Amino acid sequence: APIDIVKQIFAWVTDPGFYKHVTITLTETVLGYVIGTALGVAAGVWLGLSRGAYRILDPFIKALNAIPRVVLAPIFVLWLGRGLWSKVALSVTLVFFITFFNAMQGVREVNPVVLANARILGARRHALLTTIYFPAAASWILSSLRTSVGFAVVGAIIGEYLGPRPGSAI
Repeated sequence: APIDIVKQIFAWVTDPGFYKHVTITLTETVLGYVIGTALGVAAGVWLGLSRGAYRILDPFIKALNAIPRVVLAPIFVLWLGRGLWSKVALSVTLVFFITFFNAMQGVREVNPVVLANARILGARRHALLTTIYFPAAASWILSSLRTSVGFAVVGAIIGEYLGPRPGSAI
């Protein structure tokens, strides 16, 4: 009944232990989000700029992306234990691929005429990254950041179901 749900929510909110668990879950979520975003953007920009590395790594990336991330959760629990880092690792994998593919596509969508003009004006690699590639890929990256917040939360909660410790949903 709805009144029972309201009573349970009130009981949780008034329990001081509830906030300890919420803090741990939010910590896992934020760490997974930040690490996954940093790795995803870095790898996406790198492979977006490096055609040779992309051609070599493309089959491996597609194979890794095809694996359901939830299947990786028990592996992370075995490798990293039931503590914080196994849950963070699951969140990282969920966030990584979203930001990775968007960052890579954003870098690849840069207008070649703009790049040629910048090179004619003497822009070096660092200047191209900061003034052309990153601004052009920013809309792609920012759209992935919005989507990946939910995935970071899902990764932390699924990790808590598989490796219960403080902060766990069970």
